[in-house]
Amino acid sequence: MLALCAGFAIALLLTLCVVQFAGARSRDTDLSGPQKFHVRPVPRIGGVAIYAGFALAALIWSHENASVRDDTLWLLACSVPAFAAGLIEDLTKRVSPLRRMLAIVLAASLASLWLDAAIYRTAIPGLDWIAGFGLGSVLLAIFVVAGVVNSINIIDGFNGLASMCSMIMLAGVAAVAVDVGDGWIAGSALLTIAATMGFFVWNYPRGLVFLGDGGAYFLGFMLAELSILLIGRHPEVSPLFPLVLCAYPVVETVFSMYRRRVLRGRPVGQPDGVHLHSLVYRRLMRWAKRSRDTRVITRRNSLTSPYLWILCSLSTLPAVLFWDDTPMLALALGGYVLAYVAVYWRIVRFRTPRWLVARR
Repeated sequence: MLALCAGFAIALLLTLCVVQFAGARSRDTDLSGPQKFHVRPVPRIGGVAIYAGFALAALIWSHENASVRDDTLWLLACSVPAFAAGLIEDLTKRVSPLRRMLAIVLAASLASLWLDAAIYRTAIPGLDWIAGFGLGSVLLAIFVVAGVVNSINIIDGFNGLASMCSMIMLAGVAAVAVDVGDGWIAGSALLTIAATMGFFVWNYPRGLVFLGDGGAYFLGFMLAELSILLIGRHPEVSPLFPLVLCAYPVVETVFSMYRRRVLRGRPVGQPDGVHLHSLVYRRLMRWAKRSRDTRVITRRNSLTSPYLWILCSLSTLPAVLFWDDTPMLALALGGYVLAYVAVYWRIVRFRTPRWLVARR
């Protein structure tokens, strides 16, 4: 309890310091990009507070419980390359996507080496054969970590969106960890949630600070690694559990790649303004569409996120309910993908059900 409170408190206070004292270099001044929906320069280094909050909480927890000390400190150390690469990009805007990806690969490789965070089973034909080899299991883990990290960064588009979705999914990890009796994974997930909540207070609904690449990378790394460790340490947990748990950001990422490359003939990494959360903002938040008032635009921004929180919860819930049932998880994943595509195309074609549209 002390560690949880400390993690929340330090993240809360440090985020306030970022809001009050962050310099110009740490602010997002681009107000015209395809994925920009804020109306004033905002600090984008909120990840510093989350990382510091988790680090302090982890140190307190390790001091109180010697049994979790080694794993907790190794996990914290492994996250450094991913977090640092994102933070440097937040401050300089000069870290190439390739270098950031290499940092994430390094972080995942260290976790495989120090924590045995590798994927030894997948329940997916073909991939299980690869997972049967030592190098194959490590490469699969690196691929998954890189995918989840970047998917969290992709959905970081509105006040409270990525941070709340991360907390929802981490809560799912914690719930299953409790079910299988893994106190370390449950505790690590809860400490991450506590630190993220300290940031969330200032991020939602007013958007006084942004998560930034550093924060998104750290949350994605923690979510991916704890999920991999959960299925690796407990054979009774279905290997499809992490995929269903993270279905919203993962499906959003895969669909974005398909949309950009196949449908629009553009580079996969080129930003666009037609993510699902962007469409919700533009086509469901119609009540403030023509307003130029800063407060109204900020409120419109914040009211977009709950739509996606619900969408995220709709995959987290079956993942938690059927964590040990691979056929049910496969069915849930297939249904989720179909539902996502159906909702996306209805919105993009202006066929959104009226009850979803906010007109006032």
